[in-house]
Amino acid sequence: MAAEYFIKRVYEPYHKNDGYRILVDRLWPRGLSKEKAHVDCWLKQIAPTDELRKWFAHDPAKWNGFIKKYKEEIEQNPAKEELLELTNEHKRITFLYSTKEENYNNATALLQWLQHGTKKA
Repeated sequence: MAAEYFIKRVYEPYHKNDGYRILVDRLWPRGLSKEKAHVDCWLKQIAPTDELRKWFAHDPAKWNGFIKKYKEEIEQNPAKEELLELTNEHKRITFLYSTKEENYNNATALLQWLQHGTKKA
């Protein structure tokens, strides 16, 4: 059975229905304790490279380019295997991100990759 995926800003309150919570940012969220974050796994290696993140800067005009470049990074990323294992182990997964930008962020892009472009080993 395939996992259900959700995305949520890490600063939003924890809820038991979140399932397995994976932080997918390279940097730990500012001002948030590990206890309050309720993160089950911090998979920072799956986040976009600093170079790509800085280039994108959550600019909606660059979204399609970001999606394309980030998907290429994911396909070459060894952390992809750990991510795919987690999706097989858990029925409900919430990907956590820290940016205030709710629509144009790496968690949204990662979710799109999982739902539409995953090449499972």
